[in-house]
Amino acid sequence: MARVSLFLLLGACLILLATTAFEPGEQGPQTSEDLGRLLFEDRILSSDESISCASCHLPAFAFSDTSAVSVGVFGQKGQRNTPAITNMSARPAFFWDGRAGTLEQQVLQPIENPIEMNLPLPVALDRLRQNARYKSFFQAIYGRQPDSLTLADALASFVRTLETGNTPFDRWMQRRDSSMSPSAVRGRQIFMNKGKCFDCHFSPDFTGDEFRNIGLYDGQKLNDPGRFAVTKDSADLGKFKVPGLRNIAVTAPYMHDGSFRTLREVIDYYDQPDKFVTHSKNRDPLLAQPLALTETEKQDLEAFLLALTDEQFKPAK
Repeated sequence: MARVSLFLLLGACLILLATTAFEPGEQGPQTSEDLGRLLFEDRILSSDESISCASCHLPAFAFSDTSAVSVGVFGQKGQRNTPAITNMSARPAFFWDGRAGTLEQQVLQPIENPIEMNLPLPVALDRLRQNARYKSFFQAIYGRQPDSLTLADALASFVRTLETGNTPFDRWMQRRDSSMSPSAVRGRQIFMNKGKCFDCHFSPDFTGDEFRNIGLYDGQKLNDPGRFAVTKDSADLGKFKVPGLRNIAVTAPYMHDGSFRTLREVIDYYDQPDKFVTHSKNRDPLLAQPLALTETEKQDLEAFLLALTDEQFKPAK
């Protein structure tokens, strides 16, 4: 009997070790932010475990993608460009159409989206509960097993750590020194005045968090209704969330459909939108007339926009 009891005890210990499944010396995440980063990079949240959040939000590119639209499970292409997710803490709405009002709402939607990660939330939570490591991590940080609230909190907490502000522009503003080139300083004046950029891209993160129709909707070939799909208000046809401009040097391609490959193409578009889309509908009155920027002004404006990118995302020299 004693030997049987010993075997039972040893078996129980082995089961306990198997369920914790830690590597030797491994320390689990200590905060919700750390747990969120781990989940963000883990493919466990996609149906076929082929992609993670980081597959489309690439850290080296300010957590944006480098293609016009991202590829989800089973090679499916998304419908809109993957936006950068740096500097999201102060945003009142998320996604290009603003369908999520909080980060906690936003982070769960790609998991369930059938052309993105394609994993129903109950299945995702069951996977995490069956995973010994995650079960232990959630218990240590939240005091309970994974659920929709704690999963959303962890992912949103991580995204809120992605604030950036170490740019040539920020240093120039703080010290009024030569952090920005003379061209960029001139470009700032174009941005504020003749270029009309500041009318939409204001605030510390260079967005007014508004929804605008910049002319990329004609109801035919260009037919993404944007904000209208959420509000059903005809005034919102073709309107999309105005993105922040921080780190814009590394977040190409641009616009909600990823149709512009370079910043210069974006500047050329705003200068003369009719040359790109001849029959746009519901276009914002700000773009009623060409800007008539000179070549030098375009170069200066681009130099200023490049100065809005954090040093951590610039290629090593």
